[in-house]
Amino acid sequence: MMARAKHRQRITFKATPQQVKVSGSIANLGPGFDSLALAVELRDVYVAQILDEEAFDIDVTGEGAEEVARDKKNLVIKAMFHGFDFLGGKPDGIALRQLNEIPHGRGLGSSAAAIVGGLALARSLVLNGNQMMSDDDLIALATDLEGHPDNVAAATLGGATIAWVEDRMGIATGCAVRSGVDSRISILALIPEGTLSTSKSRKILPEVVSHSDATFNLSRSALLVHALQSRPDLLLSATEDRLHQSYRREVMVKTVDLVTKLRSAGVAAVVSGAGPSIVVFDTGDKNEREEIIRAAGTHFVARELEVARSGVESSAI
Repeated sequence: MMARAKHRQRITFKATPQQVKVSGSIANLGPGFDSLALAVELRDVYVAQILDEEAFDIDVTGEGAEEVARDKKNLVIKAMFHGFDFLGGKPDGIALRQLNEIPHGRGLGSSAAAIVGGLALARSLVLNGNQMMSDDDLIALATDLEGHPDNVAAATLGGATIAWVEDRMGIATGCAVRSGVDSRISILALIPEGTLSTSKSRKILPEVVSHSDATFNLSRSALLVHALQSRPDLLLSATEDRLHQSYRREVMVKTVDLVTKLRSAGVAAVVSGAGPSIVVFDTGDKNEREEIIRAAGTHFVARELEVARSGVESSAI
């Protein structure tokens, strides 16, 4: 990936603090590897203000707070400066307050939220920033940092998203569109205590897959878009996968074994992103939900989540 060309006009920073709220996200959704994602109502909240002195005043609370950097290595800060570079200016310092609700290292889009949140803060802190950085720009910039566009697309746009990377004048550019989600669909997340880095989970995937497996996933991905929009009854078939989940078993045995067990019982369960969390597409059967939670046992904590119908939210405070 390569950074976009920055704006050349002089920019003006706002003096007032700005707040953004960014949802968690579920990538892949089974067959849609690095292309399909869904935003869920599990939001991190970031507040930032421009400082006159060269300093980073950073406070982090909530999920994973003890692991988050309090300097220029902080991912929200890194994303903010990536955004400022695009907009054409650089502040002396930043005060950041970061409240994390999205679990870290569990495949629920915490890094994507930090990246999208930082870029949205940069946009909000610049006068006329919304005109200078569109959502399409934000997704392209976020893809530069995340490496793939699926989670950042959902965090930016909300709902279900279809993402891809295309060549624009020699620059690999992350792109996305939003797709509809049937109002009957919600999510049951099964979240383990242990974490797993995305890089480790991706390293075990094969470099080459068979033509038949690729065809299988293409058909299921296309069906999944339709199932999410209006046919929840097709979600079990639509979430079948042959490209990545079974290969991940060696680094998340309990996760993949439970997904296999649930699917054999007719439940539309998938690995959430790179794992190790599991998500189940829930259409409202309370008895089935309770059986799923019992099947998960003590290794997983169940959390009911609604689809995030709105994208990243920005406001002055």
